[in-house]
Amino acid sequence: MRILVIDDETHIRKTTTMTLDALGHECAQAANGEDALSLLQKESFDAAFLDLRLGHEDGLDLIPKMLALEPKLNVIVFTAYSSMETAIEAMRRGAVDYIAKPFTPEQIRQSLGRIENARRLENRVVELESRLSGTEGPTDFSTEEPLAQKTFETAMKAAASAATLLLTGESGTGKSVLARVLHLNSPRRDNAFVTVACPSLSKELLESELFGHVRGAFTGAVGETWGKVKAAEGGTLFLDEIGELPIEIQPKLLRLLQEREYERVGDTKPRKVNVRVIAATNRRVEDLVKEGKFREDLYYRLNVITIEMPPLRQRPLDLPSLARQNLKMFAKQSARTIKDFTPAAMDALQRYPWPGNLRELRNVIERAVILAAGEKIDVNDFPDSLRGSQPSGAIIGNRVSLEELEREHILRVIEIASSMDEAAQILGIDPATLYRKRKKYADATEPATTPSPAATS
Repeated sequence: MRILVIDDETHIRKTTTMTLDALGHECAQAANGEDALSLLQKESFDAAFLDLRLGHEDGLDLIPKMLALEPKLNVIVFTAYSSMETAIEAMRRGAVDYIAKPFTPEQIRQSLGRIENARRLENRVVELESRLSGTEGPTDFSTEEPLAQKTFETAMKAAASAATLLLTGESGTGKSVLARVLHLNSPRRDNAFVTVACPSLSKELLESELFGHVRGAFTGAVGETWGKVKAAEGGTLFLDEIGELPIEIQPKLLRLLQEREYERVGDTKPRKVNVRVIAATNRRVEDLVKEGKFREDLYYRLNVITIEMPPLRQRPLDLPSLARQNLKMFAKQSARTIKDFTPAAMDALQRYPWPGNLRELRNVIERAVILAAGEKIDVNDFPDSLRGSQPSGAIIGNRVSLEELEREHILRVIEIASSMDEAAQILGIDPATLYRKRKKYADATEPATTPSPAATS
């Protein structure tokens, strides 16, 4: 962490700084409140050790002024005149801990340990929210294909490094899943994995999403935000579809990669950050550079190690295990007792070219689990594209009910969409309505229970 030590006694500042340096932290010193506030205006700090007696100044009065400049600052107060009332008042004004003088290096270590644990919990919350909002499938990257083996071996070697990684490959090949696996196999695994979808927001909102903003930075900025770069502190920042990053934001990202430094929107104070960046794209960034849509220097900064994900059609030996992984996951989610595929169904899966890759496979299996009537998925549970028959659009104008037409259309949209939320947007209905309809279709395919002789007698 970057820590500010504020004390009017020179030897206290020096000994505290030596202790913090030994613990691996970066330090700055201030002898009074004015110097401390001046430093906070220019630089960003994670924590501050504050003496409550700064000559004629009262350190208690300094706490709210410091927090006004750096709201997430962890203030630890220490004083030779300790009392319970003083400790309570310091906490009331925003301090997070209290150490009585004379203190030991172990007390400093323990106090910082509590801050680090709190930050780890915050990062864990960010990671869990990111997982819940995602649509990823199984994360097993074992493979029998030589090409895929080489790719994943390279990825696992790169995971332990601090190098920036660029994941390339067709849409739906599992780049976002691999990014999370790389994080979980890195020294940063205990900190947050934060995802930013570059095409999802306008230029203005994306910049704020990434770097945060101060109050009044733009119309509607009624409060302050810290951004996902700050949320990823100590962990991994995953930039999905980096090829869609607006050209206006690219210099800020380049600065982040080169100097580990950034500024919030509307702010002039540079902030240091410790993050590892993983980017992914399904486009050829070299072509974007030639077209003037992507900075060449940023491309070379991102392209330290490139990992190209193979398409599913190049992994025929892996397809049965991937299909069964998805089957197991969706059967568990739907509380269905579906155990496997019929030989005809597996043959259809292996003959299909999978233009949508792993995402399409996932959607096909989810649909089949919803429609399957028995304990095995049959070829008839697949969409027409896998069965090789006429497309279901041929039923329009035939002797079918509107309800049947709606059911077929909804299931096909679920099949092609990357998430239920996206499917609801395509259909123009509320996500809760879509979930109810999907459950209704699943319940309708459950085999009827045959009453026992005793029950009918």
